[in-house]
Amino acid sequence: MNIQTIDLLIRYHIWATQGLATALEPLSDEDFCKDCGLFFQSISGTFNHLLLADHLWFSRFYHGFSPILPLNHILEPDRTALLKRLNQSCLQWQSLGTALNQDLLNSLISYRSSRGQALQLPYAATLIHVFNHATHHRGQITAALIMLDYASPELDMIYMLLDKQNSSTH
Repeated sequence: MNIQTIDLLIRYHIWATQGLATALEPLSDEDFCKDCGLFFQSISGTFNHLLLADHLWFSRFYHGFSPILPLNHILEPDRTALLKRLNQSCLQWQSLGTALNQDLLNSLISYRSSRGQALQLPYAATLIHVFNHATHHRGQITAALIMLDYASPELDMIYMLLDKQNSSTH
């Protein structure tokens, strides 16, 4: 694993989260909170989980601190504030990206799980997990959008790469 790959994943994490948040603008408050059968029930619950996961993992990676919170904890009940906080939360990963070096990527991360269990895992693979985990839950949200008869954004990484390519040629 190398720093350039992690940088790509950070940029994708930001791009996809911001794109999905923008796609939620036409969603009614009722549909935002509706139980859609997702693991965290609603789009609201799943976005709160994404915010919580960013908070937990960033604290572990950047600050060496492991908050102990249940994975369904609601950090932000207000929709507007939730989406704003999630966008800000995604951007913080850039500071981790600039602090990375190959020795750190090749090391282990020691942290406590959300249940307090002490764990030690490969740093780079665990960091990849963070971004893969967010992709998984963004996929659940896009499925819920389709089920609720709303437009779903294209969030495949290839579209981010094409956007970047198109913006650099203009």
